[in-house]
Amino acid sequence: MDQTTIVLVDDHSLVRDGIKALLESEQDLKVIGEGADGTEAIALVGEKKPDILVIDIRMPKMTGIEAVEKLNAMYPDMKCIILSMHDSEEYILQSVAAGAKGYLLKDTGKAEFIKAIHTVRDGGKYYSGDISNVLVNNLLNPTANILDSPKKKTRTNNPFDLTNKEIQILELILSGLTNKQISEKLQNSKRTVETHRFNLMRKMEVKNLMDLSKKARAYKIV
Repeated sequence: MDQTTIVLVDDHSLVRDGIKALLESEQDLKVIGEGADGTEAIALVGEKKPDILVIDIRMPKMTGIEAVEKLNAMYPDMKCIILSMHDSEEYILQSVAAGAKGYLLKDTGKAEFIKAIHTVRDGGKYYSGDISNVLVNNLLNPTANILDSPKKKTRTNNPFDLTNKEIQILELILSGLTNKQISEKLQNSKRTVETHRFNLMRKMEVKNLMDLSKKARAYKIV
């Protein structure tokens, strides 16, 4: 059986170990290289010539999106899959524009992950359900220019560098909705909403809903 070779890039070694174990539980998949940032991804792809690159977004030195864009310019047939905890429109659309053939969230189940690998390997594209919704909405509502670089997008009253999706979820949290209600409203998984909620608390340096509300209103974020 011909094996599909994979380079895996994530700045957390424990995450890489888990993903590698999941992938190599399939006889036709083999991880032949591992890296911790975008620059290492470029070097590994040049050295190992994998069938697929699986890469995170937020990493030191060079982001996954920047690496994918550079790799697609260097190797037009390169097949890259973004695997991230972030489902913000900015990241998703920038990844697609950079040339990623797939985008999966880190709470994706094994069956879907393997299906995505096989689909991309065979020349297709694969985006999980939540991601597909973002892409469809962008096609139906193309007026928002989300493909601009995040560095070019500036927000007033946003000293905590929150993404558009995080601000959206912050507004829903402050309106009194539970994580389950938010997930149903946005058609995201409950775990994804919980991740955004955790990131909001971390970025804004608060520990409870009352402090989150006070800080958001004090800085006029919502």
